[in-house]
Amino acid sequence: MGLQTEETELVNEVRGARRFALWLLALVVRAWGRTLRFQADYETRRRLMHSDEPVAIVLWHNRLFLSAEIFRRYRTRRRVYGLVSASKDGAWLAAFYRMVGICPVRGSSSNFGREAAQILIEKMREGHDVGITPDGPRGPMYTVEPGVLVVTRRLQAPMVLIGAEFGPAHRLRSWDRFYLPRPFSTVRMRGLVLPSRSEAGDRLTAEAVRSALRAINPDPE
Repeated sequence: MGLQTEETELVNEVRGARRFALWLLALVVRAWGRTLRFQADYETRRRLMHSDEPVAIVLWHNRLFLSAEIFRRYRTRRRVYGLVSASKDGAWLAAFYRMVGICPVRGSSSNFGREAAQILIEKMREGHDVGITPDGPRGPMYTVEPGVLVVTRRLQAPMVLIGAEFGPAHRLRSWDRFYLPRPFSTVRMRGLVLPSRSEAGDRLTAEAVRSALRAINPDPE
């Protein structure tokens, strides 16, 4: 399915009692996130909080629980947009995103389609951040499709990779082994900036992004 505007009837939305239930869940998640103790060294804080230009924030799908709190704590000067499918499943996530402060962009996320990439490019040109989960929404886990790099290549914009290592946390039995950190637990943050091109002028590759994300996101055995 190609990209559609939110007013188009092809874009599914959550309404009524289901929307109210999501609102309650969003309240819980926002309160939960604020109990977490984020630890980050000086360089990580500087990279995350540097806001002279819009950036693409990149994190694995199983760290998505932290996204709203990361943007609230570190990217306060910019609005962030995240890609969400126009499907019925995506309607739940889109509604939830709005409630926790992330602006959803509705469209096809399969292989990071051309239409989805274009609207994120437009949002960055307007001065906003974009959030990308390169292995979402259905995996495989810890993969990076080459299409994910289209946005930053077109704009020659940097990627800010997010690493998160959890204290006590529960892992769901989902395809990505989604992390749910325990309330009041510690999350050790790492930030890494990858330019769209190397000093030698070489383009950033999907494998380079995947390797860098794996390095700053250690998982317990």
